[in-house]
Amino acid sequence: MSHYKSNLRDIEFNLFELLDRQSRLGTAPFNELDVDTVKSILGEVDRLAREEIAASFVDSDRNPPVYDPTAMTVEMNPEFTKSYAAWMDSEWWRLQLTAEQNGQTAPSSLVWAMGELVLGANPPIWMYAAGPSFARVVHENGTDRDKQIAKHMIERQWGATMVLTEPDAGSDVGAGRTKAYLNEDGTWRIEGVKRFITSGEHDMSENIMHLVLARPVGIDGVGGPGTKGLSLFLVPKFHFDHETGELTGERNGAWVTNIEKKMGIKVSTTCEVTFGDPATGNGAAATGVLLGEVHDGINQMFRVIENARMLVGVKAIATLSTGYLNALEYAKERIQGADLTNPAKDAPRVPITNHPDVRRSLLTQKAFSEGLRSLVLYTAGFQDDIFIKQANGEDASLEEAVNDLLLPLVKGYGSERSWVLLGTESLQTFGGSGFLQDYPIEQYVRDAKIDTLYEGTTAIQGQDLFFRKIVKDQGRALGYMAEQIQGFLNAEDANPRLKVERELLAKGLEDTQAIIGTMFTDLMASNPADENGNIQNIYKVALNTTRLVYVLGDLVVSWLLLRGATVSLAALDAGATGADKSFYEGKVAAASFFVKTILPKMAAEGEMADVVDASIMDLDIDAF
Repeated sequence: MSHYKSNLRDIEFNLFELLDRQSRLGTAPFNELDVDTVKSILGEVDRLAREEIAASFVDSDRNPPVYDPTAMTVEMNPEFTKSYAAWMDSEWWRLQLTAEQNGQTAPSSLVWAMGELVLGANPPIWMYAAGPSFARVVHENGTDRDKQIAKHMIERQWGATMVLTEPDAGSDVGAGRTKAYLNEDGTWRIEGVKRFITSGEHDMSENIMHLVLARPVGIDGVGGPGTKGLSLFLVPKFHFDHETGELTGERNGAWVTNIEKKMGIKVSTTCEVTFGDPATGNGAAATGVLLGEVHDGINQMFRVIENARMLVGVKAIATLSTGYLNALEYAKERIQGADLTNPAKDAPRVPITNHPDVRRSLLTQKAFSEGLRSLVLYTAGFQDDIFIKQANGEDASLEEAVNDLLLPLVKGYGSERSWVLLGTESLQTFGGSGFLQDYPIEQYVRDAKIDTLYEGTTAIQGQDLFFRKIVKDQGRALGYMAEQIQGFLNAEDANPRLKVERELLAKGLEDTQAIIGTMFTDLMASNPADENGNIQNIYKVALNTTRLVYVLGDLVVSWLLLRGATVSLAALDAGATGADKSFYEGKVAAASFFVKTILPKMAAEGEMADVVDASIMDLDIDAF
């Protein structure tokens, strides 16, 4: 039996009953897709995920890749290699590409619905298969030469990496010291060491294209300090003929000099990559080309980063969903204890689903996993609309701003809630058995922790959310979201059975706005140009940014769950029967439970935000 338990029914509910994605199908640029086709695609990917892709999940954790420090190469787990080949051979990854790139132009909502299935079954499969999606960035930002390289990356199914982090710089990308020197032939020599490079080495494709941020040296007007001085270079593992894509057999000087030993997601090679360092003993220079022949590296790389942040959030949420469904199955079968209403010593033993706290735990897992799925697909819907508007020459700035606002929630809020719930609720449902490798939960927990760290920690997501996505945007996207929630609250056809829940949502919106107001007040009070300003007030803002990730995430998920409950009540009123009836009843129950147990806490969060002060920053570090 596969470890992976998908929830295709809820994916389709979100796409076609809650978010109206069918209205985007059948018209440009998604002319060739309709609801039946999308459901057929998802059905086949679901089967592939549960069978071939999930098959190597456990074995590749127990038998991770083997690094040869002499050859600086990696031998992959053979079972994982089979799963990877099954995914690449299916060519469903072409849905991430446009027709111009020899793909099938598809909406992001379909891509990420499909992504949930693969990422839930075996996350590193999707990660190793990043070559085509990275090639899209190369194509859309490149010269004719680069477009040809992108074609080779796609058709020859090369691997690809995003190469940002350095040992001394960490998340401070602008402090990176890797350098690039222009060669006489127009190529560039790259020198430096990068760390935590996902998929930096493997033997599942003939070549790997590294997308490397480096600082040009000796070029007037470029290469200065900070992120704006970085340029993006295409640095292959093996040199190749740019016209045909055929490998020349010559090894480039990009060497993996270490593979990290990790607590989880072990089959994913996390690498130290050394570019052109003679200490490796090979003496070969690392040579690459400048993407687009423009020094615009951080903006180009942000296309990759934003996709990666979405990926991490989807990975986390997909793992929570299968964790919950595994816990639910176990709870239905596990017989232990008597029902609380029958205290007799000889009372019959019952499934643990009869116990109140187990039901609380299960409904918590259900509500979060389904609410977070709605958050992912709601966000992806804005990506759909951006693509449609841009393809038709229309202004998509509002959609871009809302997508930008939601990404820190998908990545930061989604990864934190999923990781914590997997360990405190999903694993706990199994009791002591959850700590054993007999069940997949312990691997889920280990594999999911990285999601709070990948692509910017939660603290970084919080600062990005407030300073860039709210303040810099002048509250435009935030105002749009508030209007959408208020519109739901003011709806004249509101179902009276959700009256209490709507009142709680209204109070939650008020509490969230109050917290943001407190943060703005502190931000304004930090202006040293104001005679009453104190720069240290900026610390108070930063002490609330992670809180804002949770609060805004809880608010948006509550709203989406209540929207889903409204749709479900309408279906029940229309006479839904059988499995559909149970499904819709579950949606209503989960939404009501979430809103009643989560939103009341926002008032306390607001009170804590109000009393935050900067005294923690004055505390002598020795006191810690």
